[in-house]
Amino acid sequence: MDTFLALFAVVVTIIAGWAMIKRYQTHMVLLFAGLAIFLVAICLGDTNFLPKNMKPSGFVGFDVIDLLRSIGTKQSAGTGFIIMTAGGFAAYMDKIGAARALVNLSVKPLQMLKAPYLVLVGGYIVGQLLVMMIPSAAGLAMLLLVALFPILKGVGVSAAAAAAVIGTSAGMTLGPASGTANLAARTAGLDPIIYFVQCQIPVAIPTLIAVCVAHFLVQRYYDRKNDDVYFEATEAKKSDAPEVPGWYAIFPCLPIVLMVVFSKLVVASIKLNTISALMLVWILVVVVELIRLRDPKRVFKDALSFFQAMGKMFAGIVSLIICAEFFANALRVSGLIDLLINSAQGFNAGTNVMTVILAAIVGLVTFLTGSGVGAYSSFAALAPDVAAGLGGTVTSLVTPMQFASGMLRAMSPVAGVIIAVAGAAGVSPMAIVRRTWIPMIVGMIVTLIANAVFLG
Repeated sequence: MDTFLALFAVVVTIIAGWAMIKRYQTHMVLLFAGLAIFLVAICLGDTNFLPKNMKPSGFVGFDVIDLLRSIGTKQSAGTGFIIMTAGGFAAYMDKIGAARALVNLSVKPLQMLKAPYLVLVGGYIVGQLLVMMIPSAAGLAMLLLVALFPILKGVGVSAAAAAAVIGTSAGMTLGPASGTANLAARTAGLDPIIYFVQCQIPVAIPTLIAVCVAHFLVQRYYDRKNDDVYFEATEAKKSDAPEVPGWYAIFPCLPIVLMVVFSKLVVASIKLNTISALMLVWILVVVVELIRLRDPKRVFKDALSFFQAMGKMFAGIVSLIICAEFFANALRVSGLIDLLINSAQGFNAGTNVMTVILAAIVGLVTFLTGSGVGAYSSFAALAPDVAAGLGGTVTSLVTPMQFASGMLRAMSPVAGVIIAVAGAAGVSPMAIVRRTWIPMIVGMIVTLIANAVFLG
């Protein structure tokens, strides 16, 4: 029976993957895939699937729904609330023009460089640093298309090369503001800022260097080949955000600075968590806006965008994580995870081999669907069980999986960010993807090596 249920879970997982590729709504696909596995498990007599801290209702059918409620409550109050708060903060920074001020300030030094492909590499580094403060891949790309794209074209690189670099700027979703990074941190049982400093940065630095070298060589090669087919480009529209003083650029960075300072990394006696840091800076900026503009009605209306964006983050990302964790619980009940662990042990495959397998699965789903969040959310919750079964660390599993969800998105011709930058460059998404796949694959290989060295 156990083998039958595990095989059924495999079939359901394959069908769910097919449905996501076909653009069926990811949340509902994962929810009903989980329900299907639970129902078959119940029919086979397996009713012991509730966590230890949950009491049975007396009717197994209610227990399944109660599990979904429990997951939703936990995520909404924990990781989900961090993601919602980070999304609200990012939306407010964009609304008042602080995000644009940060991008404009960051790209200015590139104008002083004369070597075209060094400017291009510098643009990639700037984008990868900015993603820590502007965690939306599409949102960051739109800002870079306005501020960085003209600079890159002005120094002599092609529009396709400039778009390819901008399209990969969120390849490594770094920092405590990123939804997938927060999910990885909580899965590993770490504070988001600790996960960022101790797990992401050691892997990200060699990966960043490798991707820079690959971008330099690949973009120069295709520019010399000069066989891109251009058509009418879509003009990148400037943000509707107002013009603000240049010093507003500090506001998007301030939460990360405060979290680093008031943590065990610097001032161990005082701890400032992610949500408190974001809300503190949000309130501070609202006060600054009141003093600068002296228009309370306008300032308060803009400030409300914080809460409005939180609602959108719940509908888009947090609800997806809830459905994905429900699906992951179903996979645990099916015995599929135990089967994978036992198979890996039978073949003497250690944590590093399983890390490659899980990262490859997340990367493949991301590439086919164009959504890194959906792919990562679906499999991240499995990491603790796999790590425990193989004697490895959770961080060594979740970090490459998280990076794969960003890097393989930058290779996907159906990803929203790739479609957007392709339109701005006036080329097809495939023309961008042929310029991004080598740098991203190189980056993924270095990620796995660095992960084995520093976190394995």
